[in-house]
Amino acid sequence: MQILYWLESIRNPVMDTLMLILTEFGNELLFIVFGLLMLWCVDKRQGYFVLLTGFFGIYINQFLKITCRIPRPWVLDPDFTIVEAAREAASGYSFPSGHTQIAVGCYAGLALCRRERWVRAIGIALAVLIPFTRMYLGVHTPLDVGVSILIALALVWILWVLLSKYDLSPKLMFTLMGILTVFGAAFLLYTNFYTFPADIDPDNYAGAVKNGFKFLGCTLGMWCMYLLDRYRIRFDTKAASIRGQVLKLSLGFLLVIGVLEGSKPLWHMMLGDSPVTYTLRYFLAVIVVGVVWPLTFPWFAQIGADKRSGHKEAA
Repeated sequence: MQILYWLESIRNPVMDTLMLILTEFGNELLFIVFGLLMLWCVDKRQGYFVLLTGFFGIYINQFLKITCRIPRPWVLDPDFTIVEAAREAASGYSFPSGHTQIAVGCYAGLALCRRERWVRAIGIALAVLIPFTRMYLGVHTPLDVGVSILIALALVWILWVLLSKYDLSPKLMFTLMGILTVFGAAFLLYTNFYTFPADIDPDNYAGAVKNGFKFLGCTLGMWCMYLLDRYRIRFDTKAASIRGQVLKLSLGFLLVIGVLEGSKPLWHMMLGDSPVTYTLRYFLAVIVVGVVWPLTFPWFAQIGADKRSGHKEAA
């Protein structure tokens, strides 16, 4: 807590605002955008790398949270204050830091898999700054942040070495997704059938159960996505123009979010409050990501192609 008290002592309105902006680059929504960008527009192998790093990291993070059940810093020490604007988003148990897990996994992974110096510089900067923002804002301790950094870096290194050596070979992908499935099944069984202590926070416990069903949907969707793409779709990330890529990413992202959020009333009407609705929603969203939307990529690939060929002919 000494480090957090020192950070508390140097806070000021300008720094508070800057840290609040920077910390948003580690939220779940940005992870989705980043993963879609890499998968749809940059490089398919790097896209799977980002998604697998994120999913494995989230499983480990959520397992540790519900197992260790460590409260937030201001709960551990009532005399400690946080930046109030950060309180609403700081839900759940404190250890380890989910924001840090996502940020280091995504941005350190970006720095590792891309060769452009400016991209690497941005990736490293965000991988360092976002964990710092979590401590500056007072929502995580150095232990929360440090463990998440170590887990994320280990996953980044292991997965990139494997994907660099074997690419997206069926043997490797079946192994990785098989492990992911085991993780998902284990987490689901753990949160639903393990007898937790009576003092467990009910909201945090409910959130863990919900996440278990979400992750199951994502994992099942990943299986379908990989198999159908490898043996049937074989989508290409290339496009003739930046405009085509921007349209592909922005419209696809809106479609995914629309399926994820817009299908809530339908599933609720059919299944009520059953947690299985989370599995179905997230499964459907991943199918849109890897199966449905890639069917439109040939059309986006042609945007700007006529103009470009016209320039070549004129030259």
